[in-house]
Amino acid sequence: MEWIEFLYENVATNFDIRMLIMWVIGGILIYLAIKKDMEPTLLLPIGFGAILVNLPLSGVITRGANEGALTVLYEAGIANELFPLLLFIGIGAMIDFGPLLSNPKLMIFGAAAQFGIFFTLCTASMFFDIKDAASIAIIGAADGPTSIVVAQALKSKYLGAIMVAAYSYMALVPIIQPPVIKLLTTKKERLIRMPYKANEVSKTTKILFPIIITVVTGLIAPNSVALVGFLMFGNLIRECGVLNSLSETAQHVLANLVTILLGITIASQMQYDTFLQVDTLLILGLGLVAFIFDTAGGVLFAKFLNLFLKKKVNPMIGAAGISAFPMSGRIVHKMGLAEDNQNFLLMHSMAVNVSGQIASVIAGGLILNFFM
Repeated sequence: MEWIEFLYENVATNFDIRMLIMWVIGGILIYLAIKKDMEPTLLLPIGFGAILVNLPLSGVITRGANEGALTVLYEAGIANELFPLLLFIGIGAMIDFGPLLSNPKLMIFGAAAQFGIFFTLCTASMFFDIKDAASIAIIGAADGPTSIVVAQALKSKYLGAIMVAAYSYMALVPIIQPPVIKLLTTKKERLIRMPYKANEVSKTTKILFPIIITVVTGLIAPNSVALVGFLMFGNLIRECGVLNSLSETAQHVLANLVTILLGITIASQMQYDTFLQVDTLLILGLGLVAFIFDTAGGVLFAKFLNLFLKKKVNPMIGAAGISAFPMSGRIVHKMGLAEDNQNFLLMHSMAVNVSGQIASVIAGGLILNFFM
């Protein structure tokens, strides 16, 4: 009977209806991960973690003298930016810059697709102080690690909402992007074929590329050195040709392990009393605006270029300039095949997608340069 009394006291004294709401949110994230296969490596840990931290007197978060495991992980891996930077090594090792290097002009689409960041910054500044607005705007980078690093460096008090919005919208890219792309393009434009002619890219070029990018971006935006450097270090491991086992480890073991820890640790910032606020809903809305305008910026820029180009580009590839790699590139490819089963846009869209990865990190560095 004692445990029944303890259970009654615990629930009656410490339960808050908002905890139940967070359980529902966690359940929805788990459902999307399992049933809809939307970035399960991220949404499942975040969803389960949201339930863990919102149990009455939950022992996974620090309370008084009792240290909680998720709080310790947060301090060890996110507060000091370690997890996001380690994840960048894995992402860099996954990326093949070959298609981009064989057609470097596609890099401009990665820059155009960051428009949503700066549009959202202007909008968010009307509701939040400038550092929080800048942190919220970087959700539009479609790059979770960059969002964490920027929000942490700018000491945003909305870090939890920003992290959840960034990773949730990355998972929802297959739902968000196609309607925006269709709205802004005609069927004739979506039918434009872009034959791919692979130009040989030397091994020396592939090795020099990450080094040169790191140096150049470091000179332009010094605060981006850690972000760009870790991403390019991972790519250098891939391309050097003498560290194949390390490259495989970075792509699979390291990336998967850090993603699991990152996902469940993010949930430590989803406690009901700080998460369920009007500001959180506003941040989620602004994050969606950022993703939509990123997609629109890339597509409209491609349409603008077509006014001057003799050889037209399919404007859908502009949407792949967001950093959600490789999801966005695949979406554009699938949309191209849906319109014309002989229209293969994969190599072009992936080239734009990897350029978006670089551009988003540089954009994050520029935001830090402006507002730190």
